[in-house]
Amino acid sequence: MGLTGGIGAGKSEVARLLSAHGARVVSADVISREVVEPGTEGLAAVVAEFGQQLLTADGVLDRRALGRLVFADPLRRARLEEIILPLVAAEAWSRLAAVPAGQVAVYDVPLLVEGQMEGMFDVVVVVETELETRLERLGRRGLEREQALARIAAQATDAERRAVADVVVPNSGSLEELAAAVKELWDNRLAPAAD
Repeated sequence: MGLTGGIGAGKSEVARLLSAHGARVVSADVISREVVEPGTEGLAAVVAEFGQQLLTADGVLDRRALGRLVFADPLRRARLEEIILPLVAAEAWSRLAAVPAGQVAVYDVPLLVEGQMEGMFDVVVVVETELETRLERLGRRGLEREQALARIAAQATDAERRAVADVVVPNSGSLEELAAAVKELWDNRLAPAAD
């Protein structure tokens, strides 16, 4: 299953709920952090492209500084994606291939639509939330409104995601409502397919 949604839509919470039902979740976001850890080929390539100033005193990538740099310049963002996305994809597919037969495998990937990956999955699930709720959530993560809007604008639109979705999970209500929607998805669509 491919799981996607715009930044701040609640995709990670849906992934957590699916994991609680027994799915094996592979997260592109987690892998994207791992491939730029100190000592990795990914970090060396990012520093070579964008400069040493993106490293903290202890040699760790300053992700906020990198975000400010690339979300202000589409060419720089594209270059970062050229460096990082192949590393993330290789690791993700390796982890997905290791999921035992009969267990639901979920690839939690923000750029599913942008990467034209929809054909790689049996089911594509899109998590959707209205803009103001997303902005509020991103504000709680420390992003200013303008930064949040820039990141949202850099991703596929809700309409583009809906166009490839087999299932749309609305996430504008309570956590209990989201959990009920995920349980329905699990019971009616995912668990029967895994058997």
